[in-house]
Amino acid sequence: MKQTITKNFLLIVLALAVVFAFAMKATVFQNPTATPVPSATTPPEFASYWFSGKAELNSYRLEQAQYGALNPGEAVLVFVTEDFRTDKQVKSETPASRDKSIPILKTNISKKFVTGVYDYSLFTSVFTPINNMVFPNTLKVSTSGQEWCGHSYLQLNYRNNGYQIDGKSYFENEAEEEYTVGKAMLEDELWNRIRLNPAQLPVGDVQMIPGTMAARLRHKRLEPLLAKTKLDDYEGVLYPGKFLKSYTVQYPTDDRTLIIVFEGQFPHKIVGWEETYNSNDNLLTSRAVLKKTIQSDYWNHNAPADSTLRTELMKQ
Repeated sequence: MKQTITKNFLLIVLALAVVFAFAMKATVFQNPTATPVPSATTPPEFASYWFSGKAELNSYRLEQAQYGALNPGEAVLVFVTEDFRTDKQVKSETPASRDKSIPILKTNISKKFVTGVYDYSLFTSVFTPINNMVFPNTLKVSTSGQEWCGHSYLQLNYRNNGYQIDGKSYFENEAEEEYTVGKAMLEDELWNRIRLNPAQLPVGDVQMIPGTMAARLRHKRLEPLLAKTKLDDYEGVLYPGKFLKSYTVQYPTDDRTLIIVFEGQFPHKIVGWEETYNSNDNLLTSRAVLKKTIQSDYWNHNAPADSTLRTELMKQ
């Protein structure tokens, strides 16, 4: 018996490891992340769309202002619900952390564009609780930027009735940043707020913390600024869709204006946006126009054969 165990020791250890992994739900054959569950007060239409186990993926044709010129590129907006830990402010991935978590709507915003010979890649994630009555503030925003000069990272966490801001950057004046600002509406959360309930968007003069992508591109420190906001019917012809609305954010002290255009009817799909500011003394308007929307559990489609889904999403 002892000789048999010794001879097959590695095989026995491997078998025990596999059994233990299945018991702990830790194998690659199992998905440890459960689909978030809506609360009893969630409207059926909202629950059916946002808690179906799929994300909404949107591709956009992009022109991005940088270095005094408009640069061609592409943008992607991803919206998905997930369980989010309120203590560590990260995604809940184990059953043990479910009681520390709440359902949130997450925005992932990706922008890629080329400036001359080299390219830029920007990515922002925004985590907004769905239950606005209990958790009225967005809990976290993170933004990373990569370009051929270097890269940067910026993160906001809601703590102690304000936002803790931490940043790292290749650029000298942004190399090490750690400061706090008072509680205010985040420009970055507007995408989630539109999808959750555009009727609750603030209108008039409000204090707003500008978007993190714009801050990094323009090398601006984040702080609440006076913003003049309004919600209108969209009267133009640049964006696709019916019954469109536009939400405008104008910063008088920063000479910058953001307009987000979206469908007035549920699920309030965002069909484009434009952003106007000075770039190298040229007043330019960046613009993104919707190309395609699909719903997919994209995290389960990462094999080479799944590239057909990306082709469908990104096609003109």
